Amino acid sequence: MTSTPDRIVVYGVTGSGKSTLAAAIAARTGLPYVSADDLSWQPGWVPVPDAEQRRRITEVCAGERWVLDAAYGKWRDIVFARTQLVVGLDYPRRLSLSRLLRRTVARAVTRKPVCNGNVESLRQMFSADSIIRWHFASFAVTRARIRAWAAESPGPEIVRLTSPRETRRWLATL
Repeated sequence: MTSTPDRIVVYGVTGSGKSTLAAAIAARTGLPYVSADDLSWQPGWVPVPDAEQRRRITEVCAGERWVLDAAYGKWRDIVFARTQLVVGLDYPRRLSLSRLLRRTVARAVTRKPVCNGNVESLRQMFSADSIIRWHFASFAVTRARIRAWAAESPGPEIVRLTSPRETRRWLATL
């Protein structure tokens, strides 16, 4: 790719650093950063209804310039129809899980708001809908999807990154 694309999605397993990388891409390129969690969660960890999520992401994707930190299955079709570049974070489980555990514990202890005023808690960490449980449930499928896309893209260009070092090097090229 000779120039920086105007519509980028960062995709990866839970805890891989999607939001951090999307924010860094936005800072380097001037693209507006959009948090998928802000589109998907209301205060009190109440999920935004699917139809409303699709409406919100359609509005974002109608824009000419953006970087998005996820592409959830319920609206991935909308995102991919407009995305020029997918950055796939294909990191080993030990890395993404250790990042997720550190981040989740730190957020639970500090009560730092995550999205729309929501905070994580230690109780939530061990609940049935725990983000850590989600990591285990979604890890293999997400990594397989990234690898399949890298082998044969569903449309947009795919950059598959397998380590933080490789990611830093790629980011420096923007």
